[in-house]
Amino acid sequence: MQILVIGNGGREHAIVCALDKSPQVDRIFCTPGNAGTQETAESPGIAVDDFVELLKFAKNEKIDLTIVGPEVPLVRGISDLFMSWNLPIFGPTAPAAMIEGSKMHAKRLMKDSGIPTANFHTYYNKSGAMKYAERFPCVVKVNGLAAGKGVFIVNSVSELATALSEIFDKKAFGASGDRIIIEEFLEGEEATILALCDGKNILPLIPSKDYKKIYDDDRGPNTGGMGAIAPAPTIDEKMMDKIMDRVFWPLMNEFRYRKIIYKGVIYAGIMICDGEPFVLEFNCRFGDPETEVVLPLLNSDFCELILCTVNGELQDYKIEWKNKCACDVVLASGGYPGAYEIGKKIEGLDILKNIKIFHSGTKRVGGDIYTNGGRVLNVVGMDATLSGAIRKAYDSIGLINFEGMYCRGDIGG
Repeated sequence: MQILVIGNGGREHAIVCALDKSPQVDRIFCTPGNAGTQETAESPGIAVDDFVELLKFAKNEKIDLTIVGPEVPLVRGISDLFMSWNLPIFGPTAPAAMIEGSKMHAKRLMKDSGIPTANFHTYYNKSGAMKYAERFPCVVKVNGLAAGKGVFIVNSVSELATALSEIFDKKAFGASGDRIIIEEFLEGEEATILALCDGKNILPLIPSKDYKKIYDDDRGPNTGGMGAIAPAPTIDEKMMDKIMDRVFWPLMNEFRYRKIIYKGVIYAGIMICDGEPFVLEFNCRFGDPETEVVLPLLNSDFCELILCTVNGELQDYKIEWKNKCACDVVLASGGYPGAYEIGKKIEGLDILKNIKIFHSGTKRVGGDIYTNGGRVLNVVGMDATLSGAIRKAYDSIGLINFEGMYCRGDIGG
């Protein structure tokens, strides 16, 4: 099989590595890719939003399967386009992807289907939102796509004013911030459940937990994710049954009622409050950095699993997992998630042994690798115990260096 992976982050590098293990896969393309994906996959250098060139490439190269990593092309309808040309693609159609494309849409869908979530209000301007005078802390979220950064936890009227100024006055999130929701703050244990959906059946993967804040102890602004662990210790078999019964099956029933056929992966951000699951958000794609800890623990053939999802054959599929834990620590550029510099030479990658490195924002120039984004590398330790996985990740980080390198020191703690 010839497979095309669309994207250029750590998630896509993890997907490429998982595909490369499958005996069914002959050739992998990843576009635009990064220095890591280019070690295994060829890159045609096409941007994720250049649908014309992506379609042309898939047709000319006789691509057997396309896997979409990021949310933007899914929300904009790349799956609809490929399906109209009878090209197999993993990822929901635009109507289904609106579960991530609009937080208002997702909250209303949850309300209609009875999925437990935080109470919320919607606002279209700063003055209206400033009238919000309910209990603090509360959570402010921009309606549209914001790469995981359009979320503010506010504790007072002054903090609310600052967040609204960023959104409405400074236009920090562009059109994504034209509408917002303000919801109650849920306190508990957070986890992520990635579940494959073939239009009829739901198959959950092992639970994970990501760390969104830039600083230790979950302080500072949100990022795209500064690390992750798997399995998430808070999700046992009993809790997973609750999540299936109260979240995923009601969601499937609502899709069915709305005549939406969802094929791909559903990301459910879950908060466990007093032993009950509440949905913080839904995403329409694999999480990043969750994918970097989930896929390395997979024993089953990843390509076969994706094909079963696309072909509607998940009903009797039994996933096999390694009896291990994984910890991913993200190495970021100094200044991220604000302004940061790129083009810093990365040292130490060639001496690392027995550790998985998934590239995010990197590029190769000659024989050297340089930073090319805010999140640069994912250092993933694996061990029979979580503490062992954490230790392996952080021990390896000590061998890597680039100017301005930053990471949290408490991933998994």
